[in-house]
Amino acid sequence: MKDESGRAKVVHVSLVERLNRHAFVILAVLLLLVVPLALSDFRLSLMAKYLCFAFPAAGIVLTWGYGGILSLGQGMFFGLGSYMMAMFLKLEATQADSSAQALAQFFGSNLPDFMVWNSVEELPWWWEPFHHFWFTLPAIILLPALVAFVLAYANFRKRVGGVYFTIVTLALASIMAIVIVGQQGVTGGINGITNFKTFLGMDLFDDGMRTKLYVVTVLLLLAAILFGRFIVSSRLGKLLVAIRDREDRVRFSGYDPALFKAFIFAVAAVFASIGGALFTLQIGLASPSLVGIVPSIEMVILAAVGGRLSLIGAVYGAVLVGAAKTLFSENFV
Repeated sequence: MKDESGRAKVVHVSLVERLNRHAFVILAVLLLLVVPLALSDFRLSLMAKYLCFAFPAAGIVLTWGYGGILSLGQGMFFGLGSYMMAMFLKLEATQADSSAQALAQFFGSNLPDFMVWNSVEELPWWWEPFHHFWFTLPAIILLPALVAFVLAYANFRKRVGGVYFTIVTLALASIMAIVIVGQQGVTGGINGITNFKTFLGMDLFDDGMRTKLYVVTVLLLLAAILFGRFIVSSRLGKLLVAIRDREDRVRFSGYDPALFKAFIFAVAAVFASIGGALFTLQIGLASPSLVGIVPSIEMVILAAVGGRLSLIGAVYGAVLVGAAKTLFSENFV
């Protein structure tokens, strides 16, 4: 009897693994082959926008679905990635744009236009490194990871979890949006940062650029899903589920739950930051409207629609909700 039940479990696990592999292949084929051929350039750009929000949704699947950590502040990390990419693009545009150079000569400073209009006389020191892409790219990954890990570990170490941690993340996302709006001279304020021209010398308005950015977005998203599935199927994933279900038992077994929860929260923050950076590249805007409470809650909804235990479902959830919002705005607004 025991042998039969054990054999049934093995068959069930292998079947689930095959279904997961097939689902991933189907998703890759749809996004890389079917969608670019079926959609116009405008619709393809919209699809890329939807997929940018699949990054934080996939991160929420890891933290909420597997780790039992509900964060309502992922917009904060999405905004970090978005603004860091915007800073690089804006500085590159300032150097390359003749009108920006003329404006700089007139005012006697080589600053982004919104800083000149706000009477900022010198580029802030924390903007300076974003002249270089070799700094910007690691910063998009490492800074959100560091912030998320320190924030999560400090709270989980003190046994601050559940709804209390959710409130903390919600408050921090709200504070970040308020700070961005208040520091208009160096962040662009309520209008955000926009008017980008090039990315690493490539014209962002070139006919083929949108398709290239879409492909890059899809490839990075697929890589993120594979990384997430690796975590879920590893011993770490099993520990996360155990922590979610019986944290005290895991602690009594000699593990530090705070460390594992902080790690997976940092991974989710990196996912969100990458999505934010790609969003700025795709849409040409970094705005405080992407940082606060509303977008953070929307990201949780995307994960919930796709299923909070499904990384691939997070992609479908992001596309379904995004397409529904577009359809509603085009027909009823």
